Amino acid sequence: MRGVQPYGDGHINATFLVTTATRTSERRFILQRINTSVFREPLALMENLGRITRHLHLKLEAEGVVDLERRALRLVAATDGSDFVMDGAGGCWRCFPFIEGTREVSVLAGPHQAFEAGRAFGDFQRLLADLPGPALSPTIPHFHDAEFRFHAFSAAMDADVLNRACQAVPEIRFALSQRDLAGFFGAFIQRGEMQARITHNDTKLNNLLFDAVTDQVVCVLDLDTVMPGLALYDFGDLARSAACAAPEDELRLDKVHADPAIFAELARGFLQGSGAGLNGVERDNLVGAAQVITYSLGLRFLADFLEGDRYFRIHREGHNLDRARTQFALLRDLQEREPELRRSVEAIS
Repeated sequence: MRGVQPYGDGHINATFLVTTATRTSERRFILQRINTSVFREPLALMENLGRITRHLHLKLEAEGVVDLERRALRLVAATDGSDFVMDGAGGCWRCFPFIEGTREVSVLAGPHQAFEAGRAFGDFQRLLADLPGPALSPTIPHFHDAEFRFHAFSAAMDADVLNRACQAVPEIRFALSQRDLAGFFGAFIQRGEMQARITHNDTKLNNLLFDAVTDQVVCVLDLDTVMPGLALYDFGDLARSAACAAPEDELRLDKVHADPAIFAELARGFLQGSGAGLNGVERDNLVGAAQVITYSLGLRFLADFLEGDRYFRIHREGHNLDRARTQFALLRDLQEREPELRRSVEAIS
């Protein structure tokens, strides 16, 4: 082994870049320790991950993809042949080959990258649509359940354990005024118009690897939250995080807005990648999905602020309240631009 060093800026798992070398070659790997405070059933998570990665490789191979090692994550087997190792302290570790010749992006450089991001996450759903066997285990229950998030926020507001509600009066009023958004997905589910699929559930840009030369997405990362969900969870979270160039904690709220051209390319890519996987109701509600996921994350930030910043790591006083304000500003913008965004989606052939 040549060296081990911390890698990336992820906030959940501990991640390291491991470099090994022989006399003639050098190889790199990503080594991770699962955060069991967030993922409380690591063995179930790893069972999911093994099934998912192996299925992706089989599907891509059947489709004639030749660079399989770059196109899907692969777990490196432990010495006993298993997909993970438990240490003496109860920690769960796994390892992946490092995918060379790629880069991550945090802000889209233009419509081409937006299309690629949408296509990659849509294709990811398509490839996993026929995963055999039992349903995947939910690794974080209620992750994108807006009703659940609203009730959690309401409980935090009512308890107000740290007397912080007085600092967030406008944000609380706005959150309450948007209550109907929490039932958006549930109404479609009750009517049988949206059904559970296998979804990624954390479709941020930094969970994609772009080829350093072609600028095409070659691999989808961070599969810990892959579990049953709604197809529009993935598009909604992607549009929320990628159509707006401002960071999630932007203090100048006048800079928080969705780019209609980027939104349109995210949608075009997602629809192309999904193929025939989406039904008409899902296609018609891409804009609404972005609003709901934005609202849901705003509720999570606001609830965490009221409860004392127990979940999201903060870097300054009031950081989670700032994050909630940013999400609510983006929600207002998405609502104001809704007619324009709907027209852009309807124009996709």
